[in-house]
Amino acid sequence: MQWKNLTKKSVGLTALVVYLLSAGISYAVFTSVLPESVGPNRFAGLISPLAPGAQEGKVQVDANAPKTEACPLNGKFFTVAERQAWEERTPLAVMIENHVDARPQSGLTDSDVVFEAVAEGGITRFMAMVYCDAQAEDVILAPIRSARTYFIDWASSYQKPLYVHVGGANIPGPSDALGQLNDYGWTNTNDLNQFSIGFPTFARNYNRIELTNGQQLATEHTMETSSERLWKYAKENRQITAWQGKDDFTPWQFVDDAPESERGEAGAITYNFWSGYDDFAVQWSYNPQENTYARINGGQPHTDLNNGEQIKAKNVVILFSPEKGPINENKHLLYETTGTGEALIFQNGQVVEAKWSKPTRTTALTFSVGGKPVEFVRGQIWISVMDPSSEVSY
Repeated sequence: MQWKNLTKKSVGLTALVVYLLSAGISYAVFTSVLPESVGPNRFAGLISPLAPGAQEGKVQVDANAPKTEACPLNGKFFTVAERQAWEERTPLAVMIENHVDARPQSGLTDSDVVFEAVAEGGITRFMAMVYCDAQAEDVILAPIRSARTYFIDWASSYQKPLYVHVGGANIPGPSDALGQLNDYGWTNTNDLNQFSIGFPTFARNYNRIELTNGQQLATEHTMETSSERLWKYAKENRQITAWQGKDDFTPWQFVDDAPESERGEAGAITYNFWSGYDDFAVQWSYNPQENTYARINGGQPHTDLNNGEQIKAKNVVILFSPEKGPINENKHLLYETTGTGEALIFQNGQVVEAKWSKPTRTTALTFSVGGKPVEFVRGQIWISVMDPSSEVSY
């Protein structure tokens, strides 16, 4: 018995020594290889394995191949190889925040459609529809934030996409996004909640942006994922590949760019979601040669961290919907997502007054002018949702 006790103690001591030695070696190695420029927390970057341009499992796209295949989400043309790739995937509906400290975001320039609305306290949030434009490379998506009920309603137009978020509003009542995801049958199927998935599909990166004050990025602005990691997880853990709801999805109608001679020479489009919250004010500057609208966010060009490019949409939609709230202690808001309402649609340097319609949560969001469906110019569609009392200048 004494020998056994002595053996256990010896084994325990040996294990401790081995652990301390390995920890010391790891510290020395990481200290020597990690650059000093990564910020105040030198090891924070090791938390995230994500890197832009990763090509694991990616389709090989010939840059010179003809672009003949129209994306069902926004009509933009892609190669046959890209179409074959997206037909084996389901669209991603990704919640991305817009707090000042979270900018620039990652992945918005590669999003086919973007919805924008206030989450709480005048701070806007995005839901990026990631599908066709994310086949040629693995797109980093960040920073990921929590679910809101109205974004779930708009996502429902896409017939159960993969909804990507970090937790969500869960106070019982009309804003209970997590409860609704369960009620709709999305939990454990197409609901990709970081709380239930974790690393390595999702990972925190405290060095994703460098703060000017030299401080470390706050935790809530650090969650990253990527298009390939999400599709890989969905395939391996949820048995979701091809878009099962595609046959029930109602696509919008699309047209080519208007000839340059027929394009307008519109001035800037400007609007503010909440009066006095200028950090979230938006301006779009139209370029008639490119036929694009370049986005300015809070007075600064709105760029994508992945590629440094400014966000440029082909279509800018202002969807007017009554805003209600705050409705609880967490300052959650509600928007009317079903029914009908007014909209402004900017394309080809011109603007039209349109109507939006969404009869039920699961039916399509549509836009029409004079009873006829709006034809969107092929390319990114950006939809900003605002209370009807909001002012839009153009």
